[in-house]
Amino acid sequence: MNTTVTLGKTGITVNKNGFGALPIQRISMEESGKLLKKAYDAGIRFFDTARFYTDSEAKIGKALSSVRSSIYIATKTGAQNAEEFRKDLHTSLTLLKTDYIDIYQFHNPSFCPKPGDGSGLYEAMEEARNQGKIRHIGISNHRLKVAHEAIDSGLYETLQFPFSYLSTEKEKEIVNRCRKENIGFISMKALSGGLITNSAAAYAFQAQYDNVLPIWGIQRESELDEFIRYMDQPPVLTPELSELMVRDREQLAGNFCRGCGYCVPTCPAGIEINNCARMSLLLRRSPSQLQLIPEVQEKMKKIEDCIHCNQCSAHCPYGLDTPALLAENYRDYQEVLAGKSL
Repeated sequence: MNTTVTLGKTGITVNKNGFGALPIQRISMEESGKLLKKAYDAGIRFFDTARFYTDSEAKIGKALSSVRSSIYIATKTGAQNAEEFRKDLHTSLTLLKTDYIDIYQFHNPSFCPKPGDGSGLYEAMEEARNQGKIRHIGISNHRLKVAHEAIDSGLYETLQFPFSYLSTEKEKEIVNRCRKENIGFISMKALSGGLITNSAAAYAFQAQYDNVLPIWGIQRESELDEFIRYMDQPPVLTPELSELMVRDREQLAGNFCRGCGYCVPTCPAGIEINNCARMSLLLRRSPSQLQLIPEVQEKMKKIEDCIHCNQCSAHCPYGLDTPALLAENYRDYQEVLAGKSL
C-alpha cells in the first residue's frame, strides 16, 4: 500500500496523513504546540488551517516556524474582494511566521473565482503568486457545482472537498475528475465531522484513492497517536471494516448535518446549529452521557428560540431544511432525557 500522495501538478508529496488544524483552536497554545510538534516528529508534513479558524494559524506559527522549510502549509481566505484578500494574506503570513504559503485557498466561496468576474479575487491570488507570497492556488468548497466549475476552469492546482466513506457517487466523481485533470485532492471531513468513529475504516477507505490526501481534524493526543500508528501500520480494508462501512452508510447516508458550521454565524437565536442539528446521530454514535450534561442541555434548549428565519438553510452548502432538522433532533433529545432510547 502506498502511504504517500502527490497533490497533482503542485508536485507536493507527503504522507497520507494531513494535520487538520481546525480543532486546535479549541485547546491552549501549550497543548496545541505539543500536538503539532509531535505530529512533525512523527513524520507528518502537511498542515491545513484557515483565517477563519481563530488562533489556529498563530499556534502553527509558534510551534513549527523553526522547521518551516521542512513542512507544507495550506491556509485559506474568506475574502470577498481584493483588498480583503491582501489583508488576510498579510495576517496569515505574519501569524504563521513565514514569508510564503504553499497552498493558498479560497475558503468555501459561493462561486468559483475567475479572472474578470468583477470580484478581483483571482487577480489578487495571481498577484500574490507572482510576488512569491504563495506557491500554489487552491479552492476549498462544499458545493458540487462550484467544485465542478473549479475543475473545468483549469485555474486551480488543488481542490479541498468533503470526502468519506459516507460520500455518494457524486463526490467520488469529483475525486476521479481531479485525478484525470492532475488536480490535487485534499479530503476534508474524512471522519464526517465526528460521525465516523472508526478511524481505521476511515483511513482504509481513503487509502483506496492514490490521489487523495486526507486531513484529519486533531484535537487530542490520543487521536494523533492513532494516525501516527497508521503511518507504519496502515489499516487494510478487511471484510469486517467493509461490513462496518455498509452499516454506517445505511444509518448515516442522506440528509444529515455534516457539521461544517457555515450556518452558525447567521443564527439570530444563537443556536449552535452544527452540533444541535445532528444530536440524534451523536447520541447513537458516542457515549450518550457526554451529550446529556447541563451545558449541552442548555444549548439544545435554544432550539425553542428558533424564529424560522431560514438564514441557516440559505447558508447550508448541502441544501438542508435546517429548522426541520433542529426540531427533529430536539424531539429526539427530549425523549432521551425522558429515559427513552433512540
